[in-house]
Amino acid sequence: MKTIGIFGGTFNPIHYGHLRMAQELAAMVDLAIANNPLFHLDDQELKRTGHSYTIDTLQNLRDELGHEVSIILLMGSDAFTQFDTWHRWQEIIMLCHIAMVQRPQASKIEPSRKLSPVLENFLHNHYTETTDDLYTSPAGHITMRQITALDISSTAIRDAFQHSKSARYLMPDSVIDYIQTHQLYK
Repeated sequence: MKTIGIFGGTFNPIHYGHLRMAQELAAMVDLAIANNPLFHLDDQELKRTGHSYTIDTLQNLRDELGHEVSIILLMGSDAFTQFDTWHRWQEIIMLCHIAMVQRPQASKIEPSRKLSPVLENFLHNHYTETTDDLYTSPAGHITMRQITALDISSTAIRDAFQHSKSARYLMPDSVIDYIQTHQLYK
């Protein structure tokens, strides 16, 4: 079964932590991905008027790709702690699998970031450690994947630009040039 990874987010700004996660899990942002044939930018959410929800993007992809393709939504484990606040979150698992990765600072997450009972039950009902489950069915499973830990955050990068510090080696030079040219985060 063909497999497609979906990696979305605000990417504000995109950095190597985002790209490393996408590279290691083989998934998707214009200047930053230009030289990597594994990545493809899907800009349907940018073109959508009004609110943009993950469920709508996944439904569009499922309609386009059919049920012969495995779609895997990639997300940090920290984002998953808030998954039950997403629009129509319980329907997302019917359209894709979810592969969570642990961020380097995840062990420092405060107790308020633990899973709600409903989300813990949801995870338990869909969790698999068998990677083949993600490649032999189009949707329905949640797994945890290990990647190379890069302790880089968009917050720290924005702070660096606001305080005239270097963001070199934290993100692609083309993205740094774009931010500086357009004087973002000042």
